[in-house]
Amino acid sequence: MIYYRTVVTEIGEEVADLLDGGVLILYAHGAPPALAEVSVQHQVQDEIMGHKPSVGSTIKLGDLQTKVTAIGDTAWHKVKELGHVVINFNASAIAERPGEMCVQTIDPELVKSALVRGCMVVVED
Repeated sequence: MIYYRTVVTEIGEEVADLLDGGVLILYAHGAPPALAEVSVQHQVQDEIMGHKPSVGSTIKLGDLQTKVTAIGDTAWHKVKELGHVVINFNASAIAERPGEMCVQTIDPELVKSALVRGCMVVVED
C-alpha cells in the first residue's frame, strides 16, 4: 500500500548540511524562503492515505530505501496538511519530537546523491 508519493521539485542550499547531521526536511513546493533553504520541496503525486504508515513501513528516496522506526504523534498530520515532515536518520524507536519520522540510518552522502530534482519519495508498506 502506498501512503505517500511525491516528486522533488527543489533542494534548498542548506539541505546537505542538515543531512550531514542525519536530518532531512520535506516541505510542499512553494515553501516560504526561510523554510525553502533547509528543505527539499516536493509536489504530491497521489492522494495521501488517511491513516499513517506503521513502524516497519518503507521510505524510498530515489533509488535508496530505509525503514520507519518511529513516527511522532503529529508527523503524519503535518504531511497531509502542509506537505511537511522531518525525517531523522537515527534509527530511534521513539520519536523525540511530535512532527518527526525516525528511520534506519543511511550514509548521508548516499542520500545527497539520491535526492535530485525529479526523483520520487515514496512511503509504502
